[in-house]
Amino acid sequence: MDVEPVLRPVHDPDWSTFVAGHSDALPFHHPSWAMALAECYWLRAFCLSLDDAHGRITAGLPMVEVRRRRKPLRWVSLPFTDHCPPLCTSDAAPLLAERLDAARQAAGVARLEIRGGLTGPGVRPNGTFLTHVLPLAGSEEDTFARLHANQVRRNIRRAHRAGVVVRVGNSESDLTETYYRLHTRTRRRLGVPVQPLRYFRMLWRHVLEAGVGVVMIAEVDDVPVAGGVFLASAGTCVYKYGASDERHWGVRPNHALFWEAIRWARGRGCRTFDFGRTDLEDHGLLEFKSRWGTVERQLTYHLIGEAPAASSGAGRLSALLRPAIRHGPQLLPRVLGELRYGYHA
Repeated sequence: MDVEPVLRPVHDPDWSTFVAGHSDALPFHHPSWAMALAECYWLRAFCLSLDDAHGRITAGLPMVEVRRRRKPLRWVSLPFTDHCPPLCTSDAAPLLAERLDAARQAAGVARLEIRGGLTGPGVRPNGTFLTHVLPLAGSEEDTFARLHANQVRRNIRRAHRAGVVVRVGNSESDLTETYYRLHTRTRRRLGVPVQPLRYFRMLWRHVLEAGVGVVMIAEVDDVPVAGGVFLASAGTCVYKYGASDERHWGVRPNHALFWEAIRWARGRGCRTFDFGRTDLEDHGLLEFKSRWGTVERQLTYHLIGEAPAASSGAGRLSALLRPAIRHGPQLLPRVLGELRYGYHA
């Protein structure tokens, strides 16, 4: 099969049509996700596709170009993204790695990074994680029955008895004010920097307002106590961000939040609910996700081209900053996020 690599604008209508018609497409393949990342972090976004002799897309993936001072030029699909494997037709799959590598070399790009699976010559693994996926086949009662009786179903009922109400956000302020306050509190408690506020503005304007996701807020007596951002394609809903006020954990708002998100995904027609990427060492989060009747899957990232340089101590710096973020001024995690986040693309 004769196919050639083509660089397309990220908003190319042919790419949007290809994504909409592909059964394996995730919300991260939607042009709006790459556009939000590119606008927030000043990156060039595009789509790298394989086209047949008639100009029809047979495979492809969204991409951003990362240029950093004194760093090799990289293509990434996509930074700050859980899972974004190439989308292929069966005929194009055997040629994909070779053609991607040819496009990379022609553009003078040192390394092409893919947040998902890829096989072929020159492809090497670049990190392994876990995902947890809940099938949504059957009735709502069937889905509820899959959940752990004591650790999940009982806590959902407890939240309802305590008056926890979950609502869908319908304005930008629900994300950039209500949710962001909870997000900032949670990130400070964990000792990690906070994404810039402009990122959440871009997320609303490009992604949620376009119907590719939703923000949900859990409240008790009209007080926001937990929130989450969930992205959705035709087939899959993905949990992307979550935050809560630890002073209200006793009423189990997170359990109510996830259950309502699952119900929302079912109503949208999604076939699966993906609890998102988890680090192998995060045993507490792995256990939480496993209790929701999920299937655990390994997620391995891949790259083509130069191997990344040895760690320059970023992990050590993060460990040193953690206590400062937890106990320092409330503004500190936001300042550090402004300074550091864009450089982790």
